[in-house]
Amino acid sequence: MNLSPYLEVAIRAARAAGAIHLYYRDQEMHISSKSTPADLVTLVDRLAEEKIRETLLEAYGDHSILGEEGGEVGSHDFRWVVDPLDGTVNYAHGFPMSCVSIGLEMGGIRSVGVVYDANREELFTAVRGGGAYLNGRKIAVSTCPDLMQPALLATGFPYNVSEDRTNFERLGRFLNLGLPVRRPGSAALDLCYVACGRLDGFWEYKLQPWDMSAGLLILEEAGGKFSNFEGQTYQYGEAMCSSNGRIQDQMLEVLRG
Repeated sequence: MNLSPYLEVAIRAARAAGAIHLYYRDQEMHISSKSTPADLVTLVDRLAEEKIRETLLEAYGDHSILGEEGGEVGSHDFRWVVDPLDGTVNYAHGFPMSCVSIGLEMGGIRSVGVVYDANREELFTAVRGGGAYLNGRKIAVSTCPDLMQPALLATGFPYNVSEDRTNFERLGRFLNLGLPVRRPGSAALDLCYVACGRLDGFWEYKLQPWDMSAGLLILEEAGGKFSNFEGQTYQYGEAMCSSNGRIQDQMLEVLRG
């Protein structure tokens, strides 16, 4: 199947949402909280998702869409998985680490992925079997051969981190090894950064499909690997470990303790 038309629509939708990000960046965002005080949502989240849905449905009116803000609409075998603003807390504070994430899953298979960072004008794209790209240039994961080289890692924490401290122990294990670990705050970009070699590995848990659908495909097409913490095929809702592939087993060993 020629996936280019789907990719083009996803890029158009992502750029339109990114323009909304930039327009409202220095304006009143009408910030509110969802599940916890740290789980923020802004006017920009809602407007960006509305624009993405409008663009996708204009092209493919019978497809289903799962969005972070609007939930799932439709029951088509082709499902768009949308995060209109990944890194909302960063965005609301003017910290330039946020993006749009749009993935297309066909029969449950991740087939198209677009992650757009309007802050840096960086567009990550992939279609299944076609490689991964950053602004049209093919990308690949790093060649870091060993966790202790050292590898540069990233992780994240759930919004209810004050109650769920599970990841503190795992983070401590990596830090005790003297490894550098970052917490950028946008899972979609973390995955893309592993895909293009800026990071060697990334782990997190309690992520949602819209955080990951596009980024996982981009990582896979760039030659990376991902799994659950047991090293088995990852399913949404599980804890996830990703890497350049070369350090995957070492990361999993540390994560399992």
